[in-house]
Amino acid sequence: MALEVEDKFDVPPGFLIPDMSRVPDCAVVAGPRSYRMVALYFDTPDLRLAARGITLRRRRGGDDAGWHLKLPKVKGAREEIAVPLTRSVKVVPPEIADLVLAYSRREPLVPVAELATRREVTVLRDAEGRDLVEIADDSVKGTVYGQVFGGEERVERWREVEAELKEGELIHLKRAGKALRKAGAAPAASGSKLGRLLGDAVPVSELAGPPEDTAGRVVIDYLKSQVDALTGQDPQVRREAYDAVHQMRVASRRLRSAMKSFDSVVAETDDLQEELRWIAGVLGEARDLEVIHERFGKLLGTLAPDMVVGPVRVRLDEDLLARHREALVRVDAAMRSERYYSLLDRLDALVANPPLTPLAMKKADKVLDKVAVKSWMRVVKKYDTAQSMEDPDKREVAMHDVRKAAKRARYTAEALKSLLGDRATAMAKRAKTVQEVLGLHQDGVVAQEILSEEAARARAAGEDTFTYGVLVGLEHAEAKRSHEEFPRVWAEAQS
Repeated sequence: MALEVEDKFDVPPGFLIPDMSRVPDCAVVAGPRSYRMVALYFDTPDLRLAARGITLRRRRGGDDAGWHLKLPKVKGAREEIAVPLTRSVKVVPPEIADLVLAYSRREPLVPVAELATRREVTVLRDAEGRDLVEIADDSVKGTVYGQVFGGEERVERWREVEAELKEGELIHLKRAGKALRKAGAAPAASGSKLGRLLGDAVPVSELAGPPEDTAGRVVIDYLKSQVDALTGQDPQVRREAYDAVHQMRVASRRLRSAMKSFDSVVAETDDLQEELRWIAGVLGEARDLEVIHERFGKLLGTLAPDMVVGPVRVRLDEDLLARHREALVRVDAAMRSERYYSLLDRLDALVANPPLTPLAMKKADKVLDKVAVKSWMRVVKKYDTAQSMEDPDKREVAMHDVRKAAKRARYTAEALKSLLGDRATAMAKRAKTVQEVLGLHQDGVVAQEILSEEAARARAAGEDTFTYGVLVGLEHAEAKRSHEEFPRVWAEAQS
């Protein structure tokens, strides 16, 4: 995996690469070196990957031959995942094909286009010999296979220049780009060669619904952003990338929360909410074990050496990592199921053709401000209900409902930040504080339960369980502190 940071330029006929030695910090201009490359591009027959800005290719030639998957650009960088060439030309390796399942879903990946490129590469180096920026001057012949245009093959030729950041800083890329623009280059009209070649054949999804200043538009735009966040994390979860399970779980929770909070604007989402609760639960099992494993590691690190008796570190590591691995197997199974692909299909359908209510056509601020206030008042009502309970066990369960209501209020306010500004920011901060303090208490209770289970296993194996008791005591104290702190936090939230 690599993060590719580059700028692409369209160039006029007769364009010449300027004297790049004048670029600040460039001490050596190496090249040009020439390559010939042939790339075969894969997609579904209806170009689902191209529609999402994803490219999947098999490239021969140059210094990076292999299978390459480029995911959409995030914060100026595109993630590129590469695997070595395989013998098969027309079968995508499973480790690559798996990473686009959220987009290809049930459709096969087939060759849709070919790009033959003659590339001349010039490298800008500093005085220490570091490669700062690579300039690639490409003469391209592109062929779109007939199946894309209903049986008629299409061929196109053009030239373009890429400036790619290597070991330099972003300022070096900007300076190189400035020199190219002065020589007559212009920012590329298309973000990729494939996009340029396919042109109008790529499906374009336009959001239906009400005008920009209405409640419906604000809600649908937010829902779409979270659908994109969920599907965007799908390949990262399959690769077991750091924090991916957490981010995908958050996206599913935000979607479900928004559907609940904005049901007066977008209706008929109850079934979708249940499916989002399902996938969030599957992801949550793996995520909670990640958090617990890290939590216990830090807690053990705070103990004096003589307080750590027996193989407690090893047992906690091995047991929790094994449980985490089993949870990830369940995540993988869920994300390969028809139920999951159906969920993705339904989410796409929701944002493409939302079931809007009459309120969706009303002015956004008038409708959604009331939704935000109502969301917080739900937290207050849940809290009052919990405090009215005399049974401590029932009260604790009810306080868990307060935490969930606070999380929903937080997500609702965060969804409206662009509309309500500082007011929404303050509401989100208030709800987040309540959620986090109650969460600390809940986390402490769960941690004690897991430690008790691990202590029982250690005892059955004849191991000393002293340290487990110490850890349980620390977790109990932390949960008690957060419980005692909550009245103050609640009073501040109400002021």
